[in-house]
Amino acid sequence: MEERNIPKSIKWQSNESGWKLDDLEATINFGVQLSSILQNTSLVLLEGPLGAGKTSLIKGIGKGFEITEPITSPTFALSQHYLNSKRPLFHLDLYRLEEPASANEFFLSEEEEANQINALMVIEWPSRLTLNLKEAWNIKLDYYSGGRLIQVQSP
Repeated sequence: MEERNIPKSIKWQSNESGWKLDDLEATINFGVQLSSILQNTSLVLLEGPLGAGKTSLIKGIGKGFEITEPITSPTFALSQHYLNSKRPLFHLDLYRLEEPASANEFFLSEEEEANQINALMVIEWPSRLTLNLKEAWNIKLDYYSGGRLIQVQSP
C-alpha cells in the first residue's frame, strides 16, 4: 500500500512495508484513521499471533464508524455484529474453526448477510479459510521490541 493512500495523520515509518505502533492507543488510533479508507470496502482479512492487537485495531475501526457499544473479541461467539453506527461492522474470529469446510461455510453465510446491508466484514484468523478472496484488504499485525508492526495491503 502506498503512503498517499493513508491519512496524513498516520506517519509512514518504514520502507513501504508498514508502520510501527508504539502501544494500544496507537493501534486503536490507526484503526480510526483506517476506517475512513475502508468506507467502500467490504472485506478485511486480519492476521497476527494471539495478543498482537487484532481486536484493538477493530475497536479503532469501530470508533471511526461511530460504534458506541463495546467491541469485544468474538472468539467464542465466532461473530459480532455492530449495526447501530454510520456503517455496519461484522467482526468474525475463525480461530476455533479448525476444519476449512466449517470455516468456509460460516464465512459465506456471514458474507451474504453483510453484503445485504453493506457492512464491512473484518475476519481474524482468515488462514482457516480455503476460499480465494482477492477483493479483500490484507492487514498483518506482529510484535517488535518497541510495540507492534502493521502492514496493510489493498486488493
